[in-house]
Amino acid sequence: MMTRFMSIAVFAVLLCGCGGVSECPYAAIEKEGFVRLFDGASFAGWEGNMDVWRIEDGAIVSGFLDRAVPHSEYLCTVDEYGDFELRLKFKIAGGDTNAGVQIRSRRRHGTTGEMIGYQADIGQVYWGCLYDEGRRDAILVQTDQKKMAEVINKDGWNDYVIRCEGKRIQLWLNGYQTVDYTEANESFEQVGLIGLQVHQGPPSEARYKDIVLKQL
Repeated sequence: MMTRFMSIAVFAVLLCGCGGVSECPYAAIEKEGFVRLFDGASFAGWEGNMDVWRIEDGAIVSGFLDRAVPHSEYLCTVDEYGDFELRLKFKIAGGDTNAGVQIRSRRRHGTTGEMIGYQADIGQVYWGCLYDEGRRDAILVQTDQKKMAEVINKDGWNDYVIRCEGKRIQLWLNGYQTVDYTEANESFEQVGLIGLQVHQGPPSEARYKDIVLKQL
């Protein structure tokens, strides 16, 4: 566990110390086996409803602060991933809203709309939770939101580390481990797409950047 937290801490220093992965000498992260899923400038390697997603200041953005978000939307990787460690930064703004990161997931009926699979949750009373989107529609691991209030930065960028290996899923939010979950259902596929969500609801924005992944 000490090695894992040291790895997360080093990642945070690399990102914060030079303005983000896109501006850093990439060699340090590359040596750990990570590759960038988002180049900071284009949607290469991603697909979704491009009427609602945009790129601003090196971040993937969806939603607006002057009008409601009518539908939950997901921007997804083109490639699928099974065992991996995913690291990214996120920030949400607006009222009582939430967002999330889909992992090992699928599009429902092949559309650009709903998704089915695990979600690392963000916002409201779900900070750091693991949710099963579109399948069981249930929180698999509920976090202590009083503790999360001490961990999260509601007004700025936060670090998410998501590690999937076999049937085990682990989440860290700003270096604090929120989830260590092992799937008991043998029928659930443990490979799929990675997706970024903006949730339907009041005026809000979800931003994601510095998205890197290491296959295990």
